[in-house]
Amino acid sequence: MSQPIPVTVLSGFLGAGKTTLLRHLLQAEHGLKLAVIENEFSDTPIDSQLLGGAPVEVMTLANGCVCCSIHVELERALYLLLDKLDSGELAFDRLVIECTGLADPAPVAQTFFADDELCSRYVLDGILTLVDAANAERHLQEPIAQAQVGFADRILLSKTDLVDAAHVEALSQRLQRINRRAPIRVVEHGCIDLAELLDIRGFNLNADIGPALTLRPLLPAASTPDRIATLVLKSDKPLDLDRLSAFMERLLDEHGNSLLRYKGVLSVAGEDRRMVFQGVLRLYGFDYDSPWAADEVRESVLVFIGDNLPEAQIRQGFAEATH
Repeated sequence: MSQPIPVTVLSGFLGAGKTTLLRHLLQAEHGLKLAVIENEFSDTPIDSQLLGGAPVEVMTLANGCVCCSIHVELERALYLLLDKLDSGELAFDRLVIECTGLADPAPVAQTFFADDELCSRYVLDGILTLVDAANAERHLQEPIAQAQVGFADRILLSKTDLVDAAHVEALSQRLQRINRRAPIRVVEHGCIDLAELLDIRGFNLNADIGPALTLRPLLPAASTPDRIATLVLKSDKPLDLDRLSAFMERLLDEHGNSLLRYKGVLSVAGEDRRMVFQGVLRLYGFDYDSPWAADEVRESVLVFIGDNLPEAQIRQGFAEATH
């Protein structure tokens, strides 16, 4: 069976530059067969007369990319694209989905975990969030904009040419307080190296927690902290698997809907391999990864990105899971 099609989700608030970035993706001579879904999907049916009877409108561009405008729920659109791919009507090996500016990326991400056939044909590679540097302070007053940053595997700063360096630094610090996992990159008028956008493997079970965790300490928030924030837990003591499982079950039961993204690399008592796990809201997976090296410090690291998480309660629960 062919390899699953990597999917990139592009989010960001209104006016952040998603369309400009998509135009770059669709027009660049990169040799990739990209299909881009411009998001018009909705749970409510739209008058078929407005659509001309076509739930998915497709246009093949000169560089071989495919641009799709869909007017149905995402799941149905994904199946329609597979039908066109399997019949030879379309040819693409990657998919990019644009979220509307006011959209929460969570339902889009969950689509690729909730259906077995979609899981086998597509693989969610990463969530990219564009942030408008010139208007971020106003945008980030909205919880949905904070959630878009919290879900991201990459944060892309646009319009940095409209603000000074001090503004960009302060904004970068704020974005890192929200999401310590996601590297921050600058997009200049929609142009960026595609290597920064593709093959992120943000949802793979691996031991890559994220480079942002090794950066210098962040400055404390100057004013009211954002609702969405990153909580990092570390321990050099081995974890008791039963107590760890009970801790995670309790956490998901009480706060699952507030856990946007979470990932961990864990040292489990009596086990020579590191355990890795990650999740989105209440959906998660785990597996054993490579063995710890003989001279390696066995440190467990858990990263939670969530909405008003009870930090003291979570830290206590994690401490109780140590052996």
